[in-house]
Amino acid sequence: MMARTLFSDEHALFRASMRRFVDEEIAPHHADWERQGHVSREVWKKAGEAGILCASLPEALGGAGGDFLMSAIVIEELARAGMTGPGFHLHSEIVAPYIVHYGSPEQQAHWLPRMVSGEAIGAIAMTEPGAGSDLQGITTTARLDGNHWVLNGQKVYITNGIMADVVIVAAKTDPSAGAKGISLILVETGTPGFTRGRNLEKVGWHAQDTGELFFDDCRVPATNLLGAENRGFVHLVEQLPQERLLVAIRCTAVIEAALAWTVRHTSDREAFGRPILSFQNTRFTLADIKAQATMLRVFVDHCIRLHMAEGLSADDAAIAKLQSTEMMWQILDRCLQLHGGMGYMWETPIARAWADNRHARIAGGSSEIMKEIIGRTLTEALD
Repeated sequence: MMARTLFSDEHALFRASMRRFVDEEIAPHHADWERQGHVSREVWKKAGEAGILCASLPEALGGAGGDFLMSAIVIEELARAGMTGPGFHLHSEIVAPYIVHYGSPEQQAHWLPRMVSGEAIGAIAMTEPGAGSDLQGITTTARLDGNHWVLNGQKVYITNGIMADVVIVAAKTDPSAGAKGISLILVETGTPGFTRGRNLEKVGWHAQDTGELFFDDCRVPATNLLGAENRGFVHLVEQLPQERLLVAIRCTAVIEAALAWTVRHTSDREAFGRPILSFQNTRFTLADIKAQATMLRVFVDHCIRLHMAEGLSADDAAIAKLQSTEMMWQILDRCLQLHGGMGYMWETPIARAWADNRHARIAGGSSEIMKEIIGRTLTEALD
């Protein structure tokens, strides 16, 4: 693939360390984790010891003081190996940043060092059975009663939901105000009234715990409010560009891995007495995939640069997510086809990638929502 100019020698050392961690601490156990439906607590703690969790967290808040590129490397190396079980990206680059940006000094001091070490696992609960990409439709409520918030409602499809120690819950604190009445509240495992439902059985990501969460008169201290009351929707919107960029980073790495797997397979596998790669149809298909992957890589790396300079717009983030997820799904299907019957066997990386990554067009805002975001900029240009 094309040479990349984003990374320094320090980043190269971190990538090598991350690759060793994946090969030694994740890959040998991943099949067992897929069967049990979640990874081990031990791998979280080992990741903390290795400096993998919350790699971009400032030293003043208990982190290693790395930059966003460290986080990108973690995502890319997990994608390269097809390891979907550890929910490190959500914990480190979605949950932790909310606490960094909106948490009180007490909240930061209590949770961030424990998240860095892997002692505490984080999750964020937005989606509900009746409200997915449209967060204004959530029905979970939080009512202030003296010095406590009282939560009632249900969340679903929550990544890290079964193993999480702390969950950021989006709830209506002013149900009459629509999106302007949403707040974010930290809920700790073991709080009375907070229970977990099933570890949901998904098409892919079998080693990643994805749970249902229930709140029945769940009382948490008023100090667990994260950010400003009734500003939760604004806080969520502010963090969505990074979340969508994370998806694009992963998808781009998956595409590059799928291309490498398929080139290797078609070089080794023969049909009619010669390698499959020697057929023009195979070469043309793979050439097209390489061209698409290269163009996508240029744009996604451009978005990473913009984000590190605090210049990534919601529009560019939506474009990155839309194009990377749609392109990845098409490419994975084409690569699986070139693997033939073997490509449909779970033991092959391409089969797992094909099943694991269909969700990307939905998670973090569906493709249809991305088109709405991008489309609005077209009409705004006419005003």
